[in-house]
Amino acid sequence: MKFFVDTADTAEIRDLAATGLLDGVTTNPSLIAKSGRQFVDVVAEICGLVEGPVSAEVIALDHETMMREAEVLRKIADNVCIKVPLTIDGLKTCKALTDEGTQVNVTLCFSANQALLAAKAGASFISPFVGRHDDNGFDGMALIQDIRLIYDNYGFDTEILVASVRHPIHVLESARIGADVMTAPPAVIKSLFNHVLTDKGIAGFMADWAKTGQSIL
Repeated sequence: MKFFVDTADTAEIRDLAATGLLDGVTTNPSLIAKSGRQFVDVVAEICGLVEGPVSAEVIALDHETMMREAEVLRKIADNVCIKVPLTIDGLKTCKALTDEGTQVNVTLCFSANQALLAAKAGASFISPFVGRHDDNGFDGMALIQDIRLIYDNYGFDTEILVASVRHPIHVLESARIGADVMTAPPAVIKSLFNHVLTDKGIAGFMADWAKTGQSIL
């Protein structure tokens, strides 16, 4: 499963990229706003930090303006992936861009039927929001299972990009189901390292080493 990080914080991206874990980055208007910087500048810097897809979202709601915005965004770098909402105009834009060879991430997916539409429109990625789905009384991971089944039934190439990931269990269940990608905030990715027995083991090793009075350097 590919790991994307969901942030516009370039320092966090740089730190995680150094581990070799990152396969891409997702951003959205809310994350860019938190950075306090110019949208194009942030996307350009992120594209220089990772080799994989960097999702940059259009702001327009109509197809014609989406296409004009996408033209600006995809000139930033070769690894820009245009992010569009799951609306009729968003899917029109998805179809047009994918026909031109541009990667497209269709976002704000909350049903398997929506995911089916995005795949038929040629989306590179579909982004179902599992955390927000859970928040509203639905089972986010059941949604991922349904999408995986449908895509496998018909051989769609669209990759399932699990979004709105809130905790390590979301990551684990996504991997069990066979999602292609998950995107999570830096804190969630870093939490995957944590285990009480790892911490206990390190503490024990360090205590025993201190008793020897030795130094490697």
